Amino acid sequence: MILHSVYLRLPKGTDRTELDAVMSGLKSLCKSLPGCAGFQHGPNRDFEHKSPDYSYGFVAQFRDRDALATYSDNPDHHALGGRLVAMCEGGADGIMVYDIEVAP
Repeated sequence: MILHSVYLRLPKGTDRTELDAVMSGLKSLCKSLPGCAGFQHGPNRDFEHKSPDYSYGFVAQFRDRDALATYSDNPDHHALGGRLVAMCEGGADGIMVYDIEVAP
């Protein structure tokens, strides 16, 4: 299983309606694709004080690398990702992605 973890460096005053719309779109996309096992998102609470610059994030779970590739190559993913880039401080540089392979 692959945990596709994405962390966003959002400026103060980010349009919450737009963020919610993008998260809803990504969640719907994930539900529609084979091999996507879940999608969760929310604000970073940073309880350990290690990541204060990244205020929001999401995690999508994929059965394998092929399922992640299907998601990554999807045109809706590209469109929603473009909206996220536009929201983030520094554009694409304001997005951190980790793909973690875990045992099922």
